[in-house]
Amino acid sequence: MPDEHSVALAGDLDRRLCDHLIRTDGQEDLAFALWTPSRGARRLTALIHTPILPGPGDRTVHGNVAFNPVYLERVCKAAMREGCGVCFLHSHPFPGWQGMSPDDVEAEQRLAGTVAALTDLPLVGMTVGCDGTWSARFWRHVGGRTFEREWCASVRVVGELLDVDFCNRLRPRPGRRELFRRTVDVWGDEAYAQLARLTVGIVGLGSVGSLVAEALARMGMTRLVLIDFDVVRPHNLDRMSIATEEDIGALKVDCARERILKVATAKDPLVRRVPYSVVEEQGYRAALDCDALFSCVDRPRPRSVVDHMAYGHLVPIVDGGIEVRFRYGEFSGVDWQLQTVGPGRRCLQCTGVYDPGDVSTEAAGKLDDPSYLKGLPADHHLKRNENVFPFSMNLASLEILQLVAMVTGAAGIKSFGVQRFRYVPGIVDVRAAGACEPDCDRADLVGHGDRHFSLIGRDIGADKVRSELEEGGEVDGTGEAQAEASADS
Repeated sequence: MPDEHSVALAGDLDRRLCDHLIRTDGQEDLAFALWTPSRGARRLTALIHTPILPGPGDRTVHGNVAFNPVYLERVCKAAMREGCGVCFLHSHPFPGWQGMSPDDVEAEQRLAGTVAALTDLPLVGMTVGCDGTWSARFWRHVGGRTFEREWCASVRVVGELLDVDFCNRLRPRPGRRELFRRTVDVWGDEAYAQLARLTVGIVGLGSVGSLVAEALARMGMTRLVLIDFDVVRPHNLDRMSIATEEDIGALKVDCARERILKVATAKDPLVRRVPYSVVEEQGYRAALDCDALFSCVDRPRPRSVVDHMAYGHLVPIVDGGIEVRFRYGEFSGVDWQLQTVGPGRRCLQCTGVYDPGDVSTEAAGKLDDPSYLKGLPADHHLKRNENVFPFSMNLASLEILQLVAMVTGAAGIKSFGVQRFRYVPGIVDVRAAGACEPDCDRADLVGHGDRHFSLIGRDIGADKVRSELEEGGEVDGTGEAQAEASADS
């Protein structure tokens, strides 16, 4: 059984459901929707994607609201046909996270058995308050005809903003501490409470990712997931804030976790280290436990994976990269580009961040083949690796501010679009992210998880690193026991 449950839906679907459920006459209303599971390592998320709104005669509104059996039958047939679960949604004329009346509990318990028997997935119940705040629960079969309620810790709505409604009992508001007083004063108590309770993942703990991790720790974030299979090497030391010469050969996630715990301003932050690639199942599932991700990798294949995750699993991604320019063998400038991707935003592929052909090249193991790389031209984009610490500092800070904008809308900014900073001649290009290309499939993937296909596979580079470590006797061959033993401790 998962440690935690949650629900996620896209912003446009949230608006459509709220327009139907929140009535101007103050009465309750209801609807059904289909959902697909997003199975993280520790969290099960119901991805709501297909609304089935009531038609004439499907329900009776009389202060409270009731549906007729024909409506439920139509919903269950659709769920069985699509291989999806059923979500029952209704409204309450009160603000905030909603509890359940005895009538609510009885109605959903009656539904739970029918839905589970027909779909082999638990019923998900959702309630929306008059202010648009969602609450949610799963109904778990515990034996016979008995179903028990499992409250969700959060419901996230992913659109222009990342709007997360938390169950205060399961995810309490963080107490205010003098250590991060200035951070709270800048963003405000409510915005800080939203930021601090997010589960944020960092994919890649190199020069940029390690700085992002430290910044989040100092801001008072309480839940971080660190995903990186690699170890610290000598050439990393001029670019990584988390490592010294004594750390050469150590896993980057271990160095990052140790640094975070030293500088964190939140009390007892939960820092989970995952020594795998996001392409591998262990890293992929850990990423699905997150509410938002920082993509701090420079290879095309992991970028394609998180790109799909932003839409299919409704986990928005803040991504950035650095391009150093040379002329006649001398430094002539550097650009930093960053963007946030997810439903309603242009994807990484359409933004030109990675080439699908390079994804296939990496999956075949060629980017880990020295002979292949040696044969590429010296200025080939797959061989560029000129990043230095000041460049990483700039990009990391800008990525943090993209997350802040997406979660808080501070200063009226919800999206910066695509930002490109040009060190020479010292200008900033900002352009609206725009829509994806006409042939892009991201819009069709929104909220469907891995229902149509999965990108999990082998990462040859990660395998090589683990083989090196195994030969040195530093980690277990699978890494799973070590990863779990130190997680969240």
